[in-house]
Amino acid sequence: MKFGLLGETLGHSFSPQIHRMLGDTPYDLYETRPDALADFLQNGGVDGLNVTIPYKKAVIPYCAELTPRAKALGCVNTLVRRKDGSLIGHNTDYFGFETMVSHAGVQVSGKKVLVLGSGGASNTAVAVLKQLGANVFVISRSGENNYTNLHLHADAAMIVNTTPVGMYPNTGISPVDLDVFPHLEAVLDVIYNPTSTQLLLDARKRGLIACNGMRMLVAQAKESAEWFLGHSLPDELIPSIYGKLRQKIENIILIGMPGSGKTTVGTLLAEKTGHTFVDADDEIVKAAGKSIPEIFAQDGEDTFRMLETQVLCQLGKKPGQIIATGGGCVTRAENYDLLHQNGKVFCLDRALDQLATDGRPLSQTTNLEEMYRRRKPLYQHFADYHVSNNGSAEETANAILTLWEEVL
Repeated sequence: MKFGLLGETLGHSFSPQIHRMLGDTPYDLYETRPDALADFLQNGGVDGLNVTIPYKKAVIPYCAELTPRAKALGCVNTLVRRKDGSLIGHNTDYFGFETMVSHAGVQVSGKKVLVLGSGGASNTAVAVLKQLGANVFVISRSGENNYTNLHLHADAAMIVNTTPVGMYPNTGISPVDLDVFPHLEAVLDVIYNPTSTQLLLDARKRGLIACNGMRMLVAQAKESAEWFLGHSLPDELIPSIYGKLRQKIENIILIGMPGSGKTTVGTLLAEKTGHTFVDADDEIVKAAGKSIPEIFAQDGEDTFRMLETQVLCQLGKKPGQIIATGGGCVTRAENYDLLHQNGKVFCLDRALDQLATDGRPLSQTTNLEEMYRRRKPLYQHFADYHVSNNGSAEETANAILTLWEEVL
């Protein structure tokens, strides 16, 4: 039997990984142009499909039958081919979003919730939220409730983003300014790549409940697999697969004073996790076409910091990496969000008399105690965790993995 995901652009989908963990069945990506959709659905020879943008409504005319849920939502994300070759359409996003809300631990009954966007994902979110007793308002680009009159909804308790704003690769932007909503308790974003959109980063800075769409993705896939395989699967698979998926895609970012051992520890972490190791300083050298001492000598520190931010912007978007940063990356506030959008930040603490200074312009020309005094509060702000690197690199790497696995 053949299963897979139908969409127009699917290069960064996590669905194949999830379905491999749900059952030992072939699951492929089927990128299909709109003008080829009909032929693929009628002659593609696939037994079951998940459906994503832009085809969740477009596939409906090709279904011989819709389940009551799919019919009510006007949106299909799961297709199953019956023995006679016809297609039945179902919607498992409802269960996925319901699971997401439940895990977030937010009580929505009687509360005002804003749903950003008016597409298929919006319809699903609205249906779930209304079933839970929320007072729901859909915010779209036009209509009575839109992005120009958000001040009318300043009393909202929760925001749910169902738009693609902030999704990879166009990260770092948010659909709304959360300062407009002083009574917010929670923000949910159905986007899961990156794991923390700008909207969610902004929510966490305000101490709000913030949840991405990865658990929704896993939950809807679990129900889809039940339709594909023809039997039920335990709900316990959802947190198990969610944890494994996050472990595969979430970055570990190392910060700390120059010479604190980030490259050595990072290389070990890459070996232990299977993640790709990336040294931000090496990427800066590639981008500039010259060494770091040459950049400082010829162009100055400001140019170096600008290049560093550009490099971190690109690295932070990508999943599954161990990233060793330069010691001064914390001196630019904009780097905070770039580093946190797809992972956890660990600061390596090392005694000043153990710091290596070779090839480090600022370390050679600046008093290290004075540099550390200035940077210490910045490291504390940037870091999710602090780990001592006064012992062996092996001990440090293991300590980081222990902390990392606990939060997954």
